[in-house]
Amino acid sequence: MANRVSDEEARNRWLVISALRVAGVAMVLVGLLIVRQVIPEPAWAGYTILAVGLADVFFVPLLLARKWRSPPE
Repeated sequence: MANRVSDEEARNRWLVISALRVAGVAMVLVGLLIVRQVIPEPAWAGYTILAVGLADVFFVPLLLARKWRSPPE
């Protein structure tokens, strides 16, 4: 029982995971704007930002949830 996470820490972890997902969606949108040449940057930069944003949306929250998972009782 000593390894239990407090409610405040659990809420903070949930907020971090949610913020990472929102940041990932923003990165995807910026990447799409660059690829479509709405923002004048090289296309390779848009594809890079797009790929990092997708990883941020789909994979990083899973890795953090696995790292922060409560140990079995």
